[in-house]
Amino acid sequence: MNTRPLCAIVGAGAGLGVALARAFAANGHDLLLVGRSASGQSAAREAGDSAGARVEVREADARDPQALSQALQAAMPPEVLIYNPRAGITSRPPLEVTPQDLQDILALEVVGAFAAAKAVLPAMTERGRGTIIFSSATAALRGSGRNMLYAVGKFGLRGLSQSLAKAYASKGVHVAHVRLDCALDVPVVRKMMGERYDKSLTADTDDVARSYVWIHQQPRSAWSNEIELRPYTENWTC
Repeated sequence: MNTRPLCAIVGAGAGLGVALARAFAANGHDLLLVGRSASGQSAAREAGDSAGARVEVREADARDPQALSQALQAAMPPEVLIYNPRAGITSRPPLEVTPQDLQDILALEVVGAFAAAKAVLPAMTERGRGTIIFSSATAALRGSGRNMLYAVGKFGLRGLSQSLAKAYASKGVHVAHVRLDCALDVPVVRKMMGERYDKSLTADTDDVARSYVWIHQQPRSAWSNEIELRPYTENWTC
């Protein structure tokens, strides 16, 4: 009989998603990986397999709340849910943003996050324990003249995280909003930095993932809802 707890990761693509899969598998969790395509999560599957975890992959677009809910409810109730889909950042002034653009970012960052949390919360509250972690960014604390969509989405995600924490912490569910005030050391960032790339200026994804495990392991008498992560070289953009 399998007794390993389950960690569900929505958005287990390259970079942080793979590191999260590796870290929680090494910590004794089986994995449920949910994303738009199974092929996009192959590296995370391999990371989980190599750490001895049972890994299941389900396809669902995080912007489709019904599909996302079904993907999460079809599995054994998870002990940990990590909401980690990444939206692209397109730099343009607000007047060039369309209402559809705004609806799309809210669907991914807020509606999808709420649908995922709602899918797992009943079992967590009934069990009296569980952890929900939202991957976020410095944009959750400040607007932007050219990246309005990213800021609006992360502002909404932060409000959702606080609201869920206030509603369900007393029922044993730990909800955390992780602001990554940094560039992650992933291929796309290295390409963007080009000759300016310096590993010390980025956050190692395995180190970030270990911090997520630490959040899950926090004692109930000292839970965090708001966490900032940044490398020692970061100039504190917020």
